[in-house]
Order: sequence, then C-alpha cells, then structure tokens
Amino acid sequence: MTVIRAIVTDIEGTTSSISFVKDVLFPYAYERLPAFVETHGDTPEVQHWLHEAAREAGIVEASRQDVIEMLLRWIDEDRKSTALKALQGMIWKEGYESGDFSAHVYPEVAARLHAWRADGLHLYVYSSGSVPAQKLFFRYSEAGDLTPMFSGYFDTETGPKREAASYEAIAAAIGEQPGHILFLSDIVEELDAARAAGLRTGWLLRAPLELPDAPRHPAYRDFDGIIL
Repeated sequence: MTVIRAIVTDIEGTTSSISFVKDVLFPYAYERLPAFVETHGDTPEVQHWLHEAAREAGIVEASRQDVIEMLLRWIDEDRKSTALKALQGMIWKEGYESGDFSAHVYPEVAARLHAWRADGLHLYVYSSGSVPAQKLFFRYSEAGDLTPMFSGYFDTETGPKREAASYEAIAAAIGEQPGHILFLSDIVEELDAARAAGLRTGWLLRAPLELPDAPRHPAYRDFDGIIL
C-alpha cells in the first residue's frame, strides 16, 4: 500500500459540524454584513473584495446598497464565492476575537491531528471558506489553538473543489506525489475529483448518516476510524 505522507482535510461536515457553520457563522455574518460594509467599505481590502463580488456578478455599476443586497442573497444561497467568503471571514474574525463563539470540532479531531503530526505527517486544509477564515476557525476552536497542526491552507482561489485540477495544484504546491496524499471530505463529488487527480480519499459519514454497503470511497464514521 502506498505510504501516506500528507493529509488534506475539508472542514464543514469533516472536522466540524455543518450546523455550526449554518446556524452560527452564516447568521452572524448575515446580520452584521450591512454595517460592516458601511463602516469598512473604504478600506483597501474590503474595497477589493466588493469589486471582485461585483465583477463576479457581471455588474459594471452598482451602489454599495446593491452590492450589500447581492451579498446577503449569496449568503442565503450558500454561494461558493471567493469574494463573499473573504468578507465573511473578516466579520467572523471580529466574532472570534470578541468571544462571541468558538469553532466546533468533533471530539476526536484534535487528538487525531496531534497523533498524525507526531507520526510525521504534514496536514493541510482545503475548504471553500477563505484561508484567513480557516486559520481563524482552527485558532479559536473549542479544542484550543489547532493552527500549529497545519502546514498550509487552500481555498477556492486554488480552484473549485469538484475539479481534479484543483487537487493537482494542491499536490504541486505542497511538493508531494498525489498518491501519497489523503484527502478527507464528506462530499462525494469532491472525493471523486481528488481521486481523478490521483489522491487517496476518505469519505466522512458522521452519524446519523449511514455507511453504504459499497461506498465509492473508503468510508469512516470519524477520524479515529481512518486507516492510513
């Protein structure tokens, strides 16, 4: 069997519950986005992402209110927009730092990450959330600061999560042969893309989801069950 030297993990539904993202992070950003844009809209970083959002939507000219309404609609739609994710990440930063919430991680995740690192594996994150938001997520986790566990982070600026080329780019970026990388996700289409790029895959099907009799990818209830 090929030796695994690196693990790339998704977040939502994999290391952490979907409900934390859907029921805590998204509503928090939705409620605060209008005021955030109004108060920070003239800063270069926020201006950049507002322009990127308008460009993505094909808008040539739009008022700030028009862009705010569009972004709120995108949050409702769970749109995988890099610009939206970047702006959400800035809002969540304020929430984490003020102690409004801590990021959920499943009970076994922190210990398993520590064990993998102790075994010499290099760990990475690939999520649709922006890289700054990923770092915040693991810095302010319920299990404490987990950022020392990770060697790098990737978001949709690398490419869409359901395209094989994105995983090829990640393998090249970390300097590892695809066959020595294990990608973990709860989304089978992402796993299909990773496998097409030559990566090994692990499908997280946490309770109450049922494990299929003949899964398309090696399937696990939790990180403790993962066989390397």
